[in-house]
Amino acid sequence: MSDILNMQGKVALITGAGQNVGRQIALHLAAHGADGVVVNDFHLSRAQAVADEINAAGGKAIALQADVTSHESVIAMFAKAVEKFGRVDVLVNNAGNAGAQPNPGVRKPFWESGPEAWESYIGVNFYGVIHCTAAALPGMIERKSGRVITIISDAGRAGESGKEIYSGAKAGAAGFMRAVARSMGRYNITVNSVAIAAMGTPSIRSRLEASPEHLKKMMEKYIIRRLGEPSDIANMVLFLASDASGWITGQTYPVNGGFTLAL
Repeated sequence: MSDILNMQGKVALITGAGQNVGRQIALHLAAHGADGVVVNDFHLSRAQAVADEINAAGGKAIALQADVTSHESVIAMFAKAVEKFGRVDVLVNNAGNAGAQPNPGVRKPFWESGPEAWESYIGVNFYGVIHCTAAALPGMIERKSGRVITIISDAGRAGESGKEIYSGAKAGAAGFMRAVARSMGRYNITVNSVAIAAMGTPSIRSRLEASPEHLKKMMEKYIIRRLGEPSDIANMVLFLASDASGWITGQTYPVNGGFTLAL
């Protein structure tokens, strides 16, 4: 294990970590020596399963249920995390809502819907990031050290037809991260985003396997012609959470197989 990527001495809290990318981030940070990992999920049973995995492998983890769209729920979660581990050094805002899409070829235009259909996207992808970041920062400021990492989407960088509200919420989260980075540099707190593209989660794989033609067209848009794996994202998060990234802040890093390119 490289010392510079060692997570010893750090406690990490990962939202939406009961499955897929969040789960792999939690496992990855624990495997690299984190003093403690707080596994959050809306469904406690999922969070507990990941925490049990970490503990069985010799790590230290707890599972905490919280609804990131609720400020009160987030504050209570952070209080429990601090009670258990004494602090939160690394916050990974991973919880997200991309919406169910049974037929990837058909999307209802957002102008034919209304606020009741938009709120879940904005609540999780934007307000959830605000709530958790606001809860994490006071302790980081007091210690003059910390990492805040938010998982966004390439839809937030480039926009995606049919996912206007989702794209806007993810773009808002990235803009919020950049602004927070400007405020937090004086406290030695770095704030960055990781933009991801299509991931090989079970639900996405099952939908794409049901439509081979759609999968073929989709893969033609990627320089590296495969779906992303949770470990692809976890590796970047580990770097940004580690001491190796101490002079990097206010950035958005695409980890996307070349779906979109950035200077």
